[in-house]
Amino acid sequence: MTLLNDPRTRHRRLGVAAAAVGLLAALVTAGPAAATPDPGDGPAAREKVSRSDAADARAAVASGEIPGQDEIVHSDNIQHLANVPKEAFTGLNSDLAFQGKYAFAGNYDGFRIFDISNPKAPRTVAQVLCPGSQNDVSVSGNLLFLSTDSSRSDNSCNSTTQPATEKSSWEGMKVFDISDKANPKYVAAVETACGSHTHSLVPDGKNVYIYVSSYSPSATFPDCQPPHDGISVIKVPRHAPEKAAVVNFPVLFPGEGPDGGGNPGGPTNPGVSKTTGCHDITVLPSKDLAAGACMGDGILFSIKDPAHPKVIDQVEDNVNFAFWHSATFNQKADKVVFTDELGGGGAATCNAAIGPNRGADGIYDIVGKGDKRKLVFRSYYKIPRHQADTENCVAHNGSLIPVKGKDLMVQAWYQGGVSVWDFTDSSAPKEIAYFERGPLSTDTLQVGGSWSAYYYNGYIYSNDIAKGFDVLKLDDRRTDPAKRVRLGELNVQTQPDYFD
Repeated sequence: MTLLNDPRTRHRRLGVAAAAVGLLAALVTAGPAAATPDPGDGPAAREKVSRSDAADARAAVASGEIPGQDEIVHSDNIQHLANVPKEAFTGLNSDLAFQGKYAFAGNYDGFRIFDISNPKAPRTVAQVLCPGSQNDVSVSGNLLFLSTDSSRSDNSCNSTTQPATEKSSWEGMKVFDISDKANPKYVAAVETACGSHTHSLVPDGKNVYIYVSSYSPSATFPDCQPPHDGISVIKVPRHAPEKAAVVNFPVLFPGEGPDGGGNPGGPTNPGVSKTTGCHDITVLPSKDLAAGACMGDGILFSIKDPAHPKVIDQVEDNVNFAFWHSATFNQKADKVVFTDELGGGGAATCNAAIGPNRGADGIYDIVGKGDKRKLVFRSYYKIPRHQADTENCVAHNGSLIPVKGKDLMVQAWYQGGVSVWDFTDSSAPKEIAYFERGPLSTDTLQVGGSWSAYYYNGYIYSNDIAKGFDVLKLDDRRTDPAKRVRLGELNVQTQPDYFD
């Protein structure tokens, strides 16, 4: 049972208030059919909680220990500037990317483009219907890349769901031309083994390499056979994206037998996911490095040759980590923050029963040089506010806030909201700001909250699964220097050198 009067919650009250070319994509103004939920990131359906947990949630709201249903609370150093509801799409909102005055927001039904030139009043420029979870999105130049990680009848945007056991089913990467932001054009598709749960771009002159993360193979899936244990590398010629193709499949966890060489999971390591691939990879091109969050393992690898990434170090945490979800380097590339998505994003894990070390961030120092570098664990970070047992809450997607000499990060925690925290001392991280809404319900566990929260050109942008697109302004002497850093493009999984 959640102990909502725990002292960890009290500072909440400090600040309140097929052929590739010509494939069909549809611009929509009315509600499209819902996309298939992604089983890898939790259920979209509502789930009943026990009567006692529901009573606890209602009592916590009544006493002021947690915000009321849909009530917005935040620290004094954050302002909520804008919210844009979902409009046409009914699916789950997912990841974000940025370019110039535009934000690109993924949704299980497709993607949406916002004009954010006025952060107080974002304006929808386009909504592209193209169902296929989870529609992880990134951009580079005139190209937009979209991940499809649900089994579809074909590679068009008119596809329907189809079992992965059927050979004709399709999953993988889609490529759009966004030279006209109001009229994106679908120009290429590349099928990849086990689909594309997420992807990461490695720009390389005239080409863009894509590292495709996918997992959960099965002997019954013709195009997703065990042990998998690797990533697909796609090469996309910028001026001929229709020629995009898989050029390599490096096995990151080599091992004998059908189970490969990653974490075996349970029963050897109870409660830990078996490694069958990666969930997310963050690349740091300026340092030729990448960090992979790979289910039961965290890895550091060299990307000096982008088509042939090489693993440098591999770590596990079989005590507190259940599912290595994502990774973030600090600016100096001597630390990595890994997230643990305990419960798959669909569970209530920000409570006293789970505690401060599970469903949290793990902070690792990078020690040594070259290919002898090692990941060394330092501490955990978790938001210091307990949530109701009707709120899905766990560490999720975030980005650096670029301040020289400091390691600052903004991060999404689903219904735990948005947290800004300092890990300059990797052994003693601390929160410095937050924003959140009260539970979607005090009777049922409904999946919602911030999927991604990223800092871009002076503002924090959050894609809330249920409530839409939020814009936050952070005013704090510790983070204010970041307002002077301006980027032309940001894909958080392709981490920039902010000060080059």
